[in-house]
Amino acid sequence: MIPEIGHFALILALCMALMQAVLPLIGAARGNIQWMQLARPLAHGQTFFLIVSFATLTYAFIINDFSVKYVATNSNSALPLGYRISAVWGGHEGSLLLWALIMGFWSSAVAIFSRKLPQITIAQVLGVMGLISIGFLLFMLLTSNPFDRLIPAAPDGRDLNPLLQDIGLILHPPMLYMGYVGFSVAFSFATAALLSGHLDAAWARWSRPWTTIAWLFLTLGISLGSWWAYYELGWGGWWFWDPVENSSFMPWLVGTALIHSLAVTEKRGTFKSWTVLLALLAFSLSLLGTFLVRSGVLTSVHAFATDPERGIFILAFLAIVIGGSLTLYAWRGPQIRSFGKFQLVSRESLLLINNVLLVVACAAVLIGTLYPLVLDALGLGKISVGPPYFSRVFVPIMIPLLFLMGIGPLMRWKKDDPVKLMRHLRLVLLFSFIIAVIFTWVATAELSLGVLFSITLAIWIVSSALLNLWKRIQLKNNLVTGIKTTPLAFYGMTLAHIGIAVLVIGVTFASAYSIEKDVRMDIGQSRDIGGYTFRFDGIEDYTGPNFQAKQGKIIITKSGKPVTTLRPQKRTYIVQSNPMTEAAINPGLFRDLYVAMGEPLDAGAWSIRIYYKPYVRWIWIGTIFMALGGALAVGDRRYRLAVKKKQVSLKNDENMEAGVS
Repeated sequence: MIPEIGHFALILALCMALMQAVLPLIGAARGNIQWMQLARPLAHGQTFFLIVSFATLTYAFIINDFSVKYVATNSNSALPLGYRISAVWGGHEGSLLLWALIMGFWSSAVAIFSRKLPQITIAQVLGVMGLISIGFLLFMLLTSNPFDRLIPAAPDGRDLNPLLQDIGLILHPPMLYMGYVGFSVAFSFATAALLSGHLDAAWARWSRPWTTIAWLFLTLGISLGSWWAYYELGWGGWWFWDPVENSSFMPWLVGTALIHSLAVTEKRGTFKSWTVLLALLAFSLSLLGTFLVRSGVLTSVHAFATDPERGIFILAFLAIVIGGSLTLYAWRGPQIRSFGKFQLVSRESLLLINNVLLVVACAAVLIGTLYPLVLDALGLGKISVGPPYFSRVFVPIMIPLLFLMGIGPLMRWKKDDPVKLMRHLRLVLLFSFIIAVIFTWVATAELSLGVLFSITLAIWIVSSALLNLWKRIQLKNNLVTGIKTTPLAFYGMTLAHIGIAVLVIGVTFASAYSIEKDVRMDIGQSRDIGGYTFRFDGIEDYTGPNFQAKQGKIIITKSGKPVTTLRPQKRTYIVQSNPMTEAAINPGLFRDLYVAMGEPLDAGAWSIRIYYKPYVRWIWIGTIFMALGGALAVGDRRYRLAVKKKQVSLKNDENMEAGVS
């Protein structure tokens, strides 16, 4: 009866979501404080029942309850315990339950950490989040119930997809969903602002930490997905512009624009309509990604479902959320128009250009992702839009964006002196070019114009970020005092920009100087690549918990000195009989040595893929810097102090109004 308890808990969670969506919103509209106060306990109640539901499904996987159809489809008695637990979200139904659970966590977090917000605001925010939860819970219960029984029970399960039997599955989906669902908070704050017709600096200050946390998790989730693809798929790449990869990248681009727009709204009181629109778009694109992954319109190692009927439900939900929010924006948007003024040469102008470029870049990715699907749906043929399109369209948009990243932090708000600014920028640009030449020559012993241009941009970003930080610290007479009093958000911005630069360096060197060889190797034969010698010392049998493997032995030396021994595998999983390549990697800060087994040939020879990947680790190091920058920004105590001050002001206003009435 344990699965039935989980199913019943899911139904109770839906009931809680219905009350969370209806009662607080009606209370906010009518000024009924008792109904508005129900928002927090109802959010906690929904989360509690989702925890119960998720725990029962996890228990079913742990004890190998193959009378549950979802367990029988995605697990096996030979599957290691860690993968049995992560298999809970390894398929469509379970990942949807994880999404709903994370939605519950976000709702409870808002209820707990937003106690200083006005009651009407929190009622509207949690009410909108309840509406979103209703959609996903209905989707689960009507089309994707993870607790459906299998009668009679299967003797054993069909096993988890071998590609997903990896630590990447344990970490990647929860991180990605924390980002996806986290943007629902920004969406709900924006919707609440539209409903009330009130949006000021305090609203931006309330929204900004939640948006940054969501962006942080989405950054880590995308990075983990790239890292997983790099070492697990055996082709040595870190990004392939797969439609499902794009579906997570699009909300990240808009979310990045939203963070910058919120900063302007908070500090200068401008970009209000722009900020609200970006908040609506960020979550709408998250839902679009959900549709692409779960509708059956895509064939991808990342896609969950192949049932178009489920896609119709998601498409309808998508239309309601996006259509409803944009209609509300069209209706109430004019009431939150900004009236602040700023000159062309100002930080506001550059941040506006930054946002436009990010949205245009997102539109380019969206077109490249959806265009083949639209043609196929209309019966106009099948085409493939791959890396060449994105290289020609996306990269040119990024070049001015990266250049402006070096200018923006050094500009003043409202108005700046272009002559004085150019005097500073010329020195920074010259310094960046000189360092880029030295760095590129030391790293590669050659100078390529394209590579030098990219590295100059990266050094330019780092130089301007550090110069801006130094100027901020120097505002105080004492260096130590300047370091201590500089807000964490400022350090976070600096670190995030440096992370972008580190990522650019990694992408540039890995793309320009990677070496790949697909070779036939007999036992004892050697191949040279990137200054290293790879010697094939034969094959041995290896037995895993639920697979058999042929394990190669590759001895790597450099100038006759041993470097490491790699043991790539060609696995065959027992249940599904799927052959899988398990690459072996010798990681390094400045290069990766990467070996993957191909197919066996005659006379003991094997086809082996060998890669030399310079600076590829810098791609993920850069994303870690970006995420740490986001974490520092969230920890800035100014947000908490400002919210408390605003709450006191609001209470005083309410008391004055009560006295007048």
